[in-house]
Amino acid sequence: MSYFNKIILYHKTDKEMIKGYKYRLDPTPEQIVQMEKTFGCCRYVYNWALDLKIKTYQGEKRSLSAVDLCKQLTLLKKDDNHLWLNEVSNECLQQSIRCMDSAFTKFFREHTGFPKFKSKHRNKNVFKNVNSVKFDFENNRVKIPIIGWIKFFANRSFEGKIGTITISKSSTGKFYASVLIDDGIPNPDKFVIDSDTTVGIDVGIKDFAVLSNGQVFSNPKYFESAQKRLGCLQRRMSRRKKGSNRYKKAKHDVAVCHERIRNRRQDFLHKVSKKIVSENQTIVIEDLNVGGMLKNHCLAKGIASASWSEFFKMLQYKSDWRGVNLIRIGRFEPSSKMCGCGYIHRDLKLSDRVWTCPECGAVNDRDLLAAQNIKKFGLEKQNLLSQENINKTPVVNRGRGVAGSSRSCEASKCTGVNWRIIT
Repeated sequence: MSYFNKIILYHKTDKEMIKGYKYRLDPTPEQIVQMEKTFGCCRYVYNWALDLKIKTYQGEKRSLSAVDLCKQLTLLKKDDNHLWLNEVSNECLQQSIRCMDSAFTKFFREHTGFPKFKSKHRNKNVFKNVNSVKFDFENNRVKIPIIGWIKFFANRSFEGKIGTITISKSSTGKFYASVLIDDGIPNPDKFVIDSDTTVGIDVGIKDFAVLSNGQVFSNPKYFESAQKRLGCLQRRMSRRKKGSNRYKKAKHDVAVCHERIRNRRQDFLHKVSKKIVSENQTIVIEDLNVGGMLKNHCLAKGIASASWSEFFKMLQYKSDWRGVNLIRIGRFEPSSKMCGCGYIHRDLKLSDRVWTCPECGAVNDRDLLAAQNIKKFGLEKQNLLSQENINKTPVVNRGRGVAGSSRSCEASKCTGVNWRIIT
């Protein structure tokens, strides 16, 4: 799977989309050496600019802009101790400074973490370039300044204006090129929101996603299935002497295992998100605080393995591609505690997956009920569902009901069937 290119939505505006294409590179040994030099120089310039910016603010109480730092970079490259910076593209070094400046801006405006110095061992090797990038799809190669023409694995071409290209190296030693393309194609018009073409999605750990129409996507749990193998490789690496060839080989095996888990998870998320977007015109999801939920040490591993945030991102940009409406409801809505009759079970525990309503006697599946209520709250937000229809919304059971439940005939007809993806 890593040999094929990937396509993602990187940025969008009201009128156009900027898409990102990712290709696997096949460089020569000489090109690998040059890219490694560029990685190291960009990391050094990033740390140098960050240190200079911090010291200038602490000493002179003023902030250096990206333009000022680029001027200082020109003087730095003339220094006898830093002549090796001239061996790489100057554009890549300037882009590294701009990335550092953007991190500072994001810290003050969006209150994110303070910019950190890049480590040689822990940070991802990456550099960016803007100008003088050419693609030759007939010969499957890309031209990068200083490095030259590099072959890549391609099964998809693109048309449009080339923006920024990012060269990265994975932990397994593979090189990738991510390029931003402005194809000039406007966004499609959004579909008209209708209750019949709307679906609510409730994400979970046991079942990855449960839809309001009864479809169930089981959680493959790729990390849990590979945990035994991963633990064996990690123990093997811990017994090796750091810096030795056997240690490097063991470390590479651990990285390969993690990469396989990541690729399988990404493949699953792409399949599920594409199926949901292609079959519905309106999608309703919860605005979950995934970062806060990860602080729960009992559920953190399961939540991180499910990758809900990545799934929501895929739903967002794929919905924009197809003109599908994506509605987000509040995270504090009683989606799983509210019965179809309107009764709210305040004392419902997380371990209670099936509960009986004391008002109407309906046996409710927690996940499916949450998906149906998410759809209802989303339509209420758009003022498309009257109170009369809300009270008549059937409570669908996924086949876990208790005999003798007082569900209506209409609800019995709408009983969903477990639908699972096999990968």
